[in-house]
Amino acid sequence: MNQPRELDASVLDELRALLGDRVTTSRGVREHHGKDESSFPSALPDAVAFPLSTEEARDIVNICRRRRLPVIPYGVGTSIEGHVLATSGGVCIDFSRMNKVLRVNVEDMDVTVQPGVTRKQLNEEIRHTGLFFPVDPGADATIGGMASTRASGTNAVRYGTMRENVLSLTVVTADGRIMRTSRRSRKSAAGYDLTRLFVGAEGTLGVITEVTVRLYAIPEAISAAVCSFKDMAGAVDTVIQTLQSGIPIARSEALCATTMRAINAYNKSAYKEQPTLWLEFHGTEAGVVEQAEQVQEIAREHGGEGFEWATKPEDRNRLWSARHQAYFAGLQLRPGSRAISTDVCVPISRLTECIVETMRDIEQASMPIPLFGHVGDGNFHCMILVRPDSAEDLAEARAFNERVVNRALAMEGTCTGEHGIGLGKIASLKKELGEAVDLMVAIKRTLDPDNIMNPGKVVPLAG
Repeated sequence: MNQPRELDASVLDELRALLGDRVTTSRGVREHHGKDESSFPSALPDAVAFPLSTEEARDIVNICRRRRLPVIPYGVGTSIEGHVLATSGGVCIDFSRMNKVLRVNVEDMDVTVQPGVTRKQLNEEIRHTGLFFPVDPGADATIGGMASTRASGTNAVRYGTMRENVLSLTVVTADGRIMRTSRRSRKSAAGYDLTRLFVGAEGTLGVITEVTVRLYAIPEAISAAVCSFKDMAGAVDTVIQTLQSGIPIARSEALCATTMRAINAYNKSAYKEQPTLWLEFHGTEAGVVEQAEQVQEIAREHGGEGFEWATKPEDRNRLWSARHQAYFAGLQLRPGSRAISTDVCVPISRLTECIVETMRDIEQASMPIPLFGHVGDGNFHCMILVRPDSAEDLAEARAFNERVVNRALAMEGTCTGEHGIGLGKIASLKKELGEAVDLMVAIKRTLDPDNIMNPGKVVPLAG
């Protein structure tokens, strides 16, 4: 944990003149904002500010810019790569009070929101339109945070990630300008793609204050299924063949036997404790039935058995709720542990090989390591359960993660499919992209020469 310090009185005076009691140096509030779901030690900001508008966010940035104070954007703290940790102190900008849905354009199928709107809130507020926002990273993250980390999740195989679904951003840059990165049109060839520059920048280039995202029609019919396999290879090969056959599956999640055991214990459920696929199909009534029958036949060829179907909304919600709780269920396999999560993604033709080799690594580990992932887009996670005070555990976890990353890179994959770089993957990014990281550093220095925007994340830049 970084050492607590007091901000200069003049800084606090300016912030209080702007925000009143919406800025605080309370130790408890700072501790809450100095941690996320990662295994990294807490790192507290010096103050936490709660703006209500883009203009207030700009004014906070300007106060910090003049004194070269770090600025750390904060959503709800669900990230697991240390994105919100104030490693150099500074001012945390909490966007929880900027949580309004600003404009719903039903005919154009898009919506503009403030960054503190969560994905569940958004879908609840637009339910009456017959549209929905599909990007689902599991946690009820904010739309601003999801844009900042280029999040994806269970629906990405059909609907894409935040990269594909963000149409436009309003951003406060490090020099205090308010900038709109693009218009609402579905495509544009107008200059550099600034929207994509800020999507996934993890707050290191600017502060996102509005997001416009695509919406989709709620499908006429939705059906979910669970199917168990004798081994992970059979489960993953089923998904690969499904995709290669052109079947438009909406979700395809693979969970290892250890993960299924954890879910059963956590939810008091009775799923088979074997490698398992969790599937979902979207479309017309007839289309969903046809897709499901085709996938069931493919699964049988790969050793799948015991298909269990869920078509009622409450049954599907219960099923996917259990899947989304896999992270917290996994933590209970070793009470008191923290999870170090891997996040590699490889071309689907190499996915089975990558997972099978990783499972062999898991068999040699001294701690439980659940494996699960969004196999429809080649992405999977290992939860390495370490005792936070054990140097041996941490060393073993780092070596395990290094092997997983090297394996993925050797298969032309990436060190992070959706969690982002944050604090822990800077070296892996350099290994993955080489001199391209130097270009990222140059962009960072140009847009943020004083390195005040979430310093210490993504690129190796001192100061």
